[in-house]
Amino acid sequence: MSNSAMDTAEHTDLRLTNLEVKASFTEDLLDAINQTLYRQQQQIDRLTRDLQVLREQALDAGSGTERSLRDDLPPHY
Repeated sequence: MSNSAMDTAEHTDLRLTNLEVKASFTEDLLDAINQTLYRQQQQIDRLTRDLQVLREQALDAGSGTERSLRDDLPPHY
């Protein structure tokens, strides 16, 4: 093999190695993003359920039943 052919082969190997490293980092980043997205969706789902409960409580509270101010006092009073 000539010197030029070896340089080309080494250059190609180096480029391939660099691409493999980049692909590996990209896969790791994609996994981290997917995990974050999954956790965020779980939190959104939980907050949506909590909001629905609060809406139902607000509708029940506005149904015309009188409430005592004592009902709103914290338990330490």
